[in-house]
Amino acid sequence: MSLADQLLQYLLTGLSVGLVYGLVGLGITIIFNATGIINFAQGEFVMLGGMIAVAFVSLGLPLWVAVVLAMAAVTTVGLAMERLAIRPLRGASVITLIIATIGASLVLQGGAKLIWGPEAVKLPAFSGEVPIRIGAGGINPQRLWVMGLAALSVAAVQLFFKYTLTGKAMRACAINRSAARLAGISADRMVRLSFAMSAALAALGGVTLTPVALMHYAQGTYYTLTGFLAAVVGGLGSGLGAVLGGVMLGIVESLSAGFISSGYSKAIAVAVALIVLWWRPEGLVRKRVL
Repeated sequence: MSLADQLLQYLLTGLSVGLVYGLVGLGITIIFNATGIINFAQGEFVMLGGMIAVAFVSLGLPLWVAVVLAMAAVTTVGLAMERLAIRPLRGASVITLIIATIGASLVLQGGAKLIWGPEAVKLPAFSGEVPIRIGAGGINPQRLWVMGLAALSVAAVQLFFKYTLTGKAMRACAINRSAARLAGISADRMVRLSFAMSAALAALGGVTLTPVALMHYAQGTYYTLTGFLAAVVGGLGSGLGAVLGGVMLGIVESLSAGFISSGYSKAIAVAVALIVLWWRPEGLVRKRVL
């Protein structure tokens, strides 16, 4: 395989993983803009999406039904988290709320280990596992599903915030919550919606990536950290920036694993992110609203 073919294959692999990081970062950004806190349980929604979909498939349900039900179940978990962990602490400090999300992360992780055990699980591929030829190499068709569905989701979220009344209300709360309340917008409703949207986006990333990357109960922590890093590198508060940050991290990680060593790929991706932040402390995108 030529160097050009290897480079293309690593870029496509990195793009597919990076878009999932971007979805996690986008979910973190949505909640941050609605509440001012970082949700450190965001990666657990990715993990639960994959694990719950596997459980539904094992019950004999068709794959597409299992995927839809898994996303609905994780969305419900997100709403329950807002109701049980965030709403009772209304008025508390940001640090207290962040600690609450960390506690929720530990609960979800422990529950997943109790239900599914410590072993990694795999979901059937959406359309087979025969690689699609690209030059002298190939790419797993599932990675095309990851890229396609993630890109469609990001586009749909951007259209939602730009053209729908509810999306504009969420943006108004992100810009100035007090002014939004005076305009008759329910900030509490926007917070609930932000948790539901972020959980659904993360679950989509989980169900699409599980067929190629497997999933286990502790994997959510890594997705939380990479999603948070993607959001910060992209410009905390910017949805588009979070996606760009995730894509950058995924591509750097893939290229590092392919050309240097898989053992150092994650460390190299973090180092590159720190260099970007040193160069642009405000992130890749200056715009601070969704």
